[in-house]
Amino acid sequence: MDTITMTLTEGWRFHKGNCDEAWYKGYDDSAWRKVMIPHDWAVESPFSRANSSGTGYLDGGTGWYRAHFRLPADCGGRRVRVVFDGVYKNSQVWCNSYYLGKRPYGYTEFSYDITHAVRIDGSENVISVKVTHEDLADSRWFTGSGIYRKVRILIEDPVHPALHGIAFTADSVSAESALVTIRQEIVNDGTADTAVRIVSELTDPYTGEAVLTLSGESTVPAGGTAEAALCGTLRHPRLWSVDAPVLYDLKTWYETDGTRSLVGCERVGIRKAVFDPDKGFFLNGVPMKLKGVCVHHDAGPLGAAVTREVWQRRLEILKATGCNAIRCSHNPHMPELYDLCDTMGFLMIDEAFDEWEAPKNKWWQGHNVYPPKHQGYYEDFPEWHDADLRAMVRRDRNHPSVILWSIGNEIDYPNDMYCHPMFEEMTGNNDANKPAAERIYNPDKPNMERIVTIAKELAATVREEDPSRPVTLAAAFPELSSHIGFLDAVDVIGYNYKEQFYAQDHLRFPAKALLGTENGKHAEAWAAVRDNDYVCGQFLWTGIDFLGEARGWPVYGSKAGLMKTNGFPKDSFYERSVMWDGPAVKPEFSDAAAADISVTLWQQPDRISGRSFEKASSKTGYIYQLIVELKDAADIRTADDHVLRVQAEGSGELLAIDSGDLSDLTPYTENRRRTQDGSLVVYVRRTAPGPVRVHITCTDDTTGAAGNKNTLQGLTRSVTIS
Repeated sequence: MDTITMTLTEGWRFHKGNCDEAWYKGYDDSAWRKVMIPHDWAVESPFSRANSSGTGYLDGGTGWYRAHFRLPADCGGRRVRVVFDGVYKNSQVWCNSYYLGKRPYGYTEFSYDITHAVRIDGSENVISVKVTHEDLADSRWFTGSGIYRKVRILIEDPVHPALHGIAFTADSVSAESALVTIRQEIVNDGTADTAVRIVSELTDPYTGEAVLTLSGESTVPAGGTAEAALCGTLRHPRLWSVDAPVLYDLKTWYETDGTRSLVGCERVGIRKAVFDPDKGFFLNGVPMKLKGVCVHHDAGPLGAAVTREVWQRRLEILKATGCNAIRCSHNPHMPELYDLCDTMGFLMIDEAFDEWEAPKNKWWQGHNVYPPKHQGYYEDFPEWHDADLRAMVRRDRNHPSVILWSIGNEIDYPNDMYCHPMFEEMTGNNDANKPAAERIYNPDKPNMERIVTIAKELAATVREEDPSRPVTLAAAFPELSSHIGFLDAVDVIGYNYKEQFYAQDHLRFPAKALLGTENGKHAEAWAAVRDNDYVCGQFLWTGIDFLGEARGWPVYGSKAGLMKTNGFPKDSFYERSVMWDGPAVKPEFSDAAAADISVTLWQQPDRISGRSFEKASSKTGYIYQLIVELKDAADIRTADDHVLRVQAEGSGELLAIDSGDLSDLTPYTENRRRTQDGSLVVYVRRTAPGPVRVHITCTDDTTGAAGNKNTLQGLTRSVTIS
């Protein structure tokens, strides 16, 4: 039978706090709150100085989730697996009271075989998840708390692919042909050796016709695995590029004992990405500069529980700057972001870790305010790094958008916690205020040469899982690390804010391409890329404002983005569009009094599935984005700010309101917020079929930002979404 995928969006109950008996299937959770997944409880709490500035002054703690679900009636003899896209963090999982395991890292996908625990007789199953996030100062940016990415149930035959066990590569790519290889890792959970016939098919995205069909056979031992590789040549392939992101449908069937089952269905692209040490980056033989931005995973008041439609709007806006690349800072992101980059034509750096086995300083009372805290992933890195790194590469290796694997960000940051006798004193980008004792060489601290060994191990692991893409890292202190062998393990050198070393290190490392993995927005940084063929591109810090990395109360986020958290562009957005030859044009702006409330529903077709907006948004859990602007009498947006109240009725619920003001301490759960620069975005989630009605009312009687008398008080604008 074909593989079945169930997404568990509804049927979840949530309890904030510990509950020792909640692992038990028979536990009465009827008093718990009903929630939809994805869910982030951190943004449901008020901002508090008692929390960490690094993670946005928002709450952590411990929470429990329980999902109630039933399986289809025809599951007898099949394997059942639960897959979590991401839980932050320290998750522990039970199914029907059976303990399955734990996962400390909050950013990687993980799964459990629950065949032994589930009931297939039509009765109810319960999955219990404990999430422990007590160490709030565990990151330099907002992480979120909870099951903040989707959860799926996979129902498969006993002979099936391993999770992400179908790997697609295309070599010797040209306009005339491409050598296609489809590798299979096959699992046999049955009790007898089984002969399997494998059929994989590529379908043309325009004609719908099969353009390449490959087949092979393998015998898989009982309780074991086998590998197979199907190879063939595709004539005249349609090449994937940033301007024409063509995707083929790849389907795979397994035939056993005369039964044929569809076991895999995904979209793949065929392209040739080359990093040349002297000439820079080429895509399909065409030279191009990577015009990239770094992004964190939150979306302001949505926290880490972001949906594909929210990211799609953000990417559509970024396109207008000329942006063609995304760096996933500093961890794997939600899988839908990669799907969107595939379909919208963005290149990607996929990044695994921000720290290895030594902790970084976590500023928890404001940026560079002492003393720091040292909680974080380093505590789990020795035991879990191999599994977490492999999980990232296996999940994302079929995405044509992914062109580089990054094994770490600023691991060589001075004094966090590594040092070296080569330097008596070291100061990083933001460490001018560090006490002298923190900046001088200390032989009792870890020697930075240790990271050379770890880099080699991580790079080797990546190449085991995917030899088709180069490996990079983002170096923060090449003044030292590049002289001790840290860069030897990578194929592409990535530098953060070190443009001054491009020329000399191009000569020092003639066999390696060079890239700005993190850069400031000043014109000189772009000139260093534009005027040197050997520099492949740059990634600005950052594309979008994000929560955390806060300078100090009451500011709870970073304003480094080209866009606010709600997607509204800043002046730097339009300045960048000029540098990158983007199509963005700065709109007219007024300081006159506001005369009206303009409400526009963002309604674009789903770029991943191709479904119309009407069909895509009819699904429970869809997040509507209403763009609200205060307009003057000439219908021009004004900076005349006022407080707006939002009510949602019918088949929708108010999820959040975002003005982009990262110092507005109004709790994200409130139904009112003051505009910033005359604008905000309202997020409303669909809860059931039927019309959704949203009412937006001006409630304040104060003068506006420019001293204009408020004439909007009591004015209401309503939107009905069918």
